[in-house]
Amino acid sequence: MGTIDTHEALREIIGEAAERTQQKIIGHLDEHARNLIGHSPFVLLATAAPDGSCDVSPRGDPAGSVLVLDEKTLVLADRPGNKLADSFRNIVDNPHAGLLFLVPGMNETLRVNGRAKLVSDAPYFDSLVVKGKRPKLAVVVEVEQVYMHCAKAFLRSSLWDPATWPDRATLPTLGTILRDQMDLPIPAAELDASLDHRSLTEQY
Repeated sequence: MGTIDTHEALREIIGEAAERTQQKIIGHLDEHARNLIGHSPFVLLATAAPDGSCDVSPRGDPAGSVLVLDEKTLVLADRPGNKLADSFRNIVDNPHAGLLFLVPGMNETLRVNGRAKLVSDAPYFDSLVVKGKRPKLAVVVEVEQVYMHCAKAFLRSSLWDPATWPDRATLPTLGTILRDQMDLPIPAAELDASLDHRSLTEQY
């Protein structure tokens, strides 16, 4: 099978990271990191349970909604969702978290790793209000590592190039997927209408 189960075997195949690559990892949010976070409307939050099971959750808000309190602390507001709370349950049990900030049209991404905690109120919650809605929870991340991720993944995928995007009509709707996966006795069109309504009316 060629399974790689040691660091040594891994390095034998991929080699060591260049010294310059290792040096790019810093321990604080510098002016460039703050600038990118301020322009990012979309971030992926990665967490893990004590047993090692992982979760990655997409978080979206208008650019500038993620607060940078200082060079070691940032805050993400929680918005209404499915209430499974996978990320939050993980954070309660295991504070280690990773974030990947995307800026539309930019091929490079910003990676931030640190320790997260949940907060139900704080003076800065007033700054997390969007469309008149104040969040009930926020994720506060104590920053430990900050670094830029190169453009290769986005260049390989042509993510921002509309010419490479599939025709949405060739893909199933969310209603169709949920109907089939959950074996629901409801027409897909009816599910889609309900989901669209909730998406538009329950964003905040």
